[in-house]
Amino acid sequence: MRKITIIGGGQSGLQLAIGLIKAGNSVRVVQNRTAEDIAQGKVMSSQCMFHNSVEHERELGIDFWADTCPPVDGINFQVPAPDGSGNKAIDWTGKLDNSAYSVDQRVKIPAWMAEFERLGGTLTIKDATIADLEHYSRQDDLVIVASGKGDIGRLFERDAEKSPYETPQRALALTYVTGMTPRPEHSAVCFNLIPGVGEYFVFPALTTSGPGEIMVFEGVPGGPMDCWGDVKTPEQHLATSKKILETFLPWEAARCESIELTDDNGILAGRFAPTIRKPIGTLPSGRQVLGLGDAVCLNDPITGQGSNNAAKAAAVYLKRIVAHGDKPFDAAFMQGTFDEFWDYAQWVVSWTNMMLQPPPPFILNIMGTACVEPRLAHRMANGFDDPRDFFPWFADPDAAEAYLSELKAA
Repeated sequence: MRKITIIGGGQSGLQLAIGLIKAGNSVRVVQNRTAEDIAQGKVMSSQCMFHNSVEHERELGIDFWADTCPPVDGINFQVPAPDGSGNKAIDWTGKLDNSAYSVDQRVKIPAWMAEFERLGGTLTIKDATIADLEHYSRQDDLVIVASGKGDIGRLFERDAEKSPYETPQRALALTYVTGMTPRPEHSAVCFNLIPGVGEYFVFPALTTSGPGEIMVFEGVPGGPMDCWGDVKTPEQHLATSKKILETFLPWEAARCESIELTDDNGILAGRFAPTIRKPIGTLPSGRQVLGLGDAVCLNDPITGQGSNNAAKAAAVYLKRIVAHGDKPFDAAFMQGTFDEFWDYAQWVVSWTNMMLQPPPPFILNIMGTACVEPRLAHRMANGFDDPRDFFPWFADPDAAEAYLSELKAA
């Protein structure tokens, strides 16, 4: 039995902890909030999880919401016409082969905390310090940091080669609502790209009050959607959300005539720089800890991959820890574990970083072609489940031209 401490009880930390407990290890999770604090607190993320990520939860028996969470059945991509007419220049929809799901972390995390303790895990509620990490690293075989904040987060050096941005690329806001008019065909992530302004996407979710919708706003810094600084109350947040849609996306505004906040805590606004960090943190004593999740791979939410990355990272780490047996968790193990995750995540990060830039002509050509080519729309929708499938054709003009020609010929 290995003794392992995980700092941070979010998607990656608790998923890994439960997997390790089930594999026969002794596991402690150090979390700075109680389950009640989380359940009654502010929303934390937008977390639309696609099939492969949900499967990792199902394998561990912790997908508790399959029968109650509204499914997300497709991806709908829309771009307004540049003439200000209120029409759409691009509009396509692709069905997902398997439904995606979004469970409010205020619902998910408390349930996972309870399950972790039921299975025999040790849950410690405190703000972990560097001194705590020293203590845990002396006691245990491995310490994993799955929280990227504060002094502990600064243990992990920014990887400049993997992190092209040093400043936030979007002003972000979340609005959890009820009363939105459903799409008539089937549910979907409705992804709206407003060139030069930002992005808006919305999808069904299960929240603390039951089924609802999560509205996600991504404003270009300094632009008209970077407008959350003076918003002080939940009522102002909802009004600002509606105003943005009325100004730029009338078809989305029409769905929102009767919306209300799920609760006063169903809002969030902020910004951060997408950052990849080196996976090994060295404590003052020289002992080393391993980074996981947002501590080492913080992705902009524009492609909806944050929780998906976290779930897939936890699955990789679980497999490698279990396979490692009784051998020491040395620096080579730590680096190799992150590298195995990065073999996948590099494509997600590359795609996400591309989407933060103004789309070049060949990308607009791809998006326009998807309006009349259902096979392309289907492939792009399902690429959200495994973004590796976007390469090379979504990243290289020549590869894109060759692929589109191949589609046309077929």
